[in-house]
Amino acid sequence: MKNKILTLILLLSFSTIYAQLDTLNYLKQFEANKANYTGQPLSKLLNDMTQIQPKTAWSFSMGRKKTISTDTRFNFCEKELSFHNTITLLIEWQDPIPRDQTKYYEQKNGFYFTNEERSFYGNKIVKDILVSR
Repeated sequence: MKNKILTLILLLSFSTIYAQLDTLNYLKQFEANKANYTGQPLSKLLNDMTQIQPKTAWSFSMGRKKTISTDTRFNFCEKELSFHNTITLLIEWQDPIPRDQTKYYEQKNGFYFTNEERSFYGNKIVKDILVSR
């Protein structure tokens, strides 16, 4: 019985690791081809991401400029795991977004990336893309 439980735990762990590697490799393709997306609205990138979509969106004010967000981190895991070695698509915006706007959506939807956020961020212009884990 212990062996079956241990085997199940190991299989679940390996499947999670492989799923993360697949997600990371998939997103790295977009980073490698970022020339196709820089200077374009985020909606182009999101439309091309047919296999997965972000689950959460996190924007922060930067340094002394507390009233703007210069980038947004899109995570591909559940919110509860967002700070535990997660795969992140960092989008730097061509024009900073007023922090009160990003904060509004974060508070309204609990950081979850909804269709509402998809519409809001979709028309923002991408300056740079970075994928990390």
